Amino acid sequence: MEPDLQPLSSTLLRKNRCYEVTLDPGSQQLSWRDLQPKRNRAGICLAGVLRRARRVACCDNEHSLPAQPVGDYKNISYFSLPAFKSVPVSEIVSVEEAAIDSGKWQQMFKPCGFTVHYIRRARKHRWRCSEMTFWCNDEQLYNQWFQALKRLLELQTSRPKHLLVYINPFGGKRRGKQIFDKKVAPLFSLAAISTDVIVTEHANHAKDNLLEVELDKYDGIVCVGGDGMFSEVMHGLIGRIQKDSGIDQNNARAPLTQCNIRIGIIPAGSTDCVCYATVGINDPVTSALHIIIGDSQNLDVCSAHHNNTFLKYSVSLMGYGFYGDVLKTSEKNRWMGPSRYDISGFKTFLSHHSYEGTVSFRPAKQTLASPRDKKLCRFGCSVCRQTKQQLEMQQREPFVGLEHNEAGDWQTIRGKFIAINAANMSCACPRSPKGLSPAAHLADGTADLILIRKCSRLKFLRHLIRHTNREDQFDFPFVEVYRVKKFQFTPKHCEEEDSDNNDVVKKNFAHICTEKPSCGCSRVTSIWNCDGEPLDQPSIEVGVHCQLIKLFARGIEDSCKIEDLVDSNRL
Repeated sequence: MEPDLQPLSSTLLRKNRCYEVTLDPGSQQLSWRDLQPKRNRAGICLAGVLRRARRVACCDNEHSLPAQPVGDYKNISYFSLPAFKSVPVSEIVSVEEAAIDSGKWQQMFKPCGFTVHYIRRARKHRWRCSEMTFWCNDEQLYNQWFQALKRLLELQTSRPKHLLVYINPFGGKRRGKQIFDKKVAPLFSLAAISTDVIVTEHANHAKDNLLEVELDKYDGIVCVGGDGMFSEVMHGLIGRIQKDSGIDQNNARAPLTQCNIRIGIIPAGSTDCVCYATVGINDPVTSALHIIIGDSQNLDVCSAHHNNTFLKYSVSLMGYGFYGDVLKTSEKNRWMGPSRYDISGFKTFLSHHSYEGTVSFRPAKQTLASPRDKKLCRFGCSVCRQTKQQLEMQQREPFVGLEHNEAGDWQTIRGKFIAINAANMSCACPRSPKGLSPAAHLADGTADLILIRKCSRLKFLRHLIRHTNREDQFDFPFVEVYRVKKFQFTPKHCEEEDSDNNDVVKKNFAHICTEKPSCGCSRVTSIWNCDGEPLDQPSIEVGVHCQLIKLFARGIEDSCKIEDLVDSNRL
């Protein structure tokens, strides 16, 4: 707390009611209490008591409920909730002078008022921008409050002032520009954030632009679109930072330079997996508010290489086999919109292909968690926080010859696989709230390698169904999961490349086998699904780069705490 910022406490008016308003710069809290609380009706009070009772049982809360019996309606009707509200200064969007209705006040003293725009939490991780206006008849008191609030907001140094915005007008339902103009731009204007907007005109427009744009004048980059748009911006930003640092991206073992400029995601695509897994919901207003208050979430990034040639970056899913085939089929039906994924998934499930090859991986040793534990990655995650501390120590004391000792750590698995998946995060989405790997962490420097061996359609279906319920989706004999730092995959046909004649046959006649399955030949390869983008090279080497980029996000907030905050907003 700065010496010139002292706590304030005054009685102010709101809607002809007296409120005790307090601003504490030390705790960074703005709070207000109705000095004339209204009594609630029986039904409302009963609902409130029941909600609190459920949360006490769920969260083991130490606060006790009122002494009245829950079923006694006569007693409950006299129970009134305390009309108290507290908002962290960090979640105040802006403060502005209140507009005065001259007709209403023309025969009275001219009041002075200020409006506080703040974040209100709604259900299912939604955030909304609410406002509270307070009035006083003392201009000096008004100036004291207004200047104190403005000064505290100026001290929020993590908030962006100038943003570079890329809008994909073709993604999803082609509503990207409309979503930004109607839902996001007004909030940015309210928070005094200026923007340079670029509407992309073709594929890789944003990626190519980021290689040339002057990044120093921006506090962040915002992409409006789906996972494909985010991937494009991410590739452009990482590529630009490595280029400026003189790092060769084709070197699979080169340590990449961290990107300190944050990326914001405004969901407007067919799939918004990255946004859902880092915020908890695909909602443009919620994401815009996270950007406004300057949230920051580190994120691991996987890099894929083949023969010392860089291929792609990934932050969510790299899937070979089932998820690669789903993407390959859906790309041919983009005209169908989001429904193409359902149709492609059904057709791929019926085809039930398996692919033979070798998977080699380096397990993550001395990890703070495992793929099958119950440590979900949430806001303030202790696993990601400790990993950040370890990373900072390594950067201060660089280890020499670290890669040299990795040769003996690798494990190898050979077989036929329906799917080979690597998840950097839970990969949760509205249809699969748990995701592919529920216990995966956003910033622990590892990926969860999931191997699904060849099995019957019924067994594979049971595994897929568990993505939508509470059961352990890894609890099958044909499913293996490992937490890894690196992995490699080599299809069987690549292992047999010494046979020139065999290569010629596969190259010239593979299309015949695909079009005419009756010949008895199995499909040779699948493709990799890299964050929803196709990667045609099946033989790859993948490494995890710990906390390489940063997002305007904070991770998913705990559900029980959210319920408490939602109820407090109603008081």
